[in-house]
Amino acid sequence: MEAITGSYITAFLLGLFSTVHCLAMCGSVIGALTLSLPIEVRESQRKMLPYVFNYNLGRILSYAAAGAVVGLLSSPLASIDGHTALRYLSIIVMIAMGLYLAGWFPKFAKMERFGVPIWRWLQPIGQKLLPVKTFSQAFWLGIVWGWLPCGLVYAALAVAATVGEPVQAALVMFSFGLGTLPAVMGAGLFTGLVSSLVRANHMRQVAGVSIIVMALMTLLLPHEHTDEQHEIEFHHIDDGAAE
Repeated sequence: MEAITGSYITAFLLGLFSTVHCLAMCGSVIGALTLSLPIEVRESQRKMLPYVFNYNLGRILSYAAAGAVVGLLSSPLASIDGHTALRYLSIIVMIAMGLYLAGWFPKFAKMERFGVPIWRWLQPIGQKLLPVKTFSQAFWLGIVWGWLPCGLVYAALAVAATVGEPVQAALVMFSFGLGTLPAVMGAGLFTGLVSSLVRANHMRQVAGVSIIVMALMTLLLPHEHTDEQHEIEFHHIDDGAAE
């Protein structure tokens, strides 16, 4: 249970520390969506807030759905050896993401090509929802937006895969989405301030180093899942000996 809770925290912090990347990737998207709103809505942050919230609610639910799929696919690897391999893979991906975010590993962007086929299929659906006039349109557009190819999302999915169970993996991705929420909500409401943050190289480096440190801390922490599995195995051995 502690290992799973750690995955929730890791995913949330991954989203939170990647604020600059979220602003660069999703800030332009939500900026464009905001411009599609009626002018009387755009001129009032109070009126715009429900639309921005619905965009992000849909986006986070799509992350959770992707997490459930990954959790289902990784569930056969929930054994000790399989889980350990997934754990190390997620740490490597997080370190690569941190290096990319800091501007030291640009080739990591190639990872985003994995989601291009799905995005090509969904993008025309999103186009049909524009211009946004209702809260439900904003929500469904957010659902589509959640599948935009993004290396950061894939790094979070690598963390979700380590839990090896669909519901818990979905909750890991939901936690990740909550971590990104302050940045992306802010991008929808305070575009000028957001643009200046995105252009600050030192902010990108601080965020990248934070993710690398978090990945290394995850590596150094005790591997509770393995300990629990060994304990179960020892119980089975004892029971067998007793018989």
